[in-house]
Amino acid sequence: MAMSDTLKAISDPVRRKILNLLKDEPKPAGEIAAQFALTPATVSYHLKLLKQANLITERREKNFIYYDLNASVFEEVLSWIYSLGIGGESNDKK
Repeated sequence: MAMSDTLKAISDPVRRKILNLLKDEPKPAGEIAAQFALTPATVSYHLKLLKQANLITERREKNFIYYDLNASVFEEVLSWIYSLGIGGESNDKK
């Protein structure tokens, strides 16, 4: 998946909120969906896009699907941002 696809996936506020929900621990799909005033199908769509961008992973446990952050992709995005000089270092040339 290209960096532009990853950035596009995190550009949506619903998907960013899903990522934030997963930052501490994996969560089942139902628990994620309960945080939104959206249809389960809409939440599933957002989860699918995040999964396609490799930002989250899923695992099945009995009758549940758990989602978790894919930290290595976030490290790659942060590394790319820092390489642009946006990560806190000033690029001012005085």
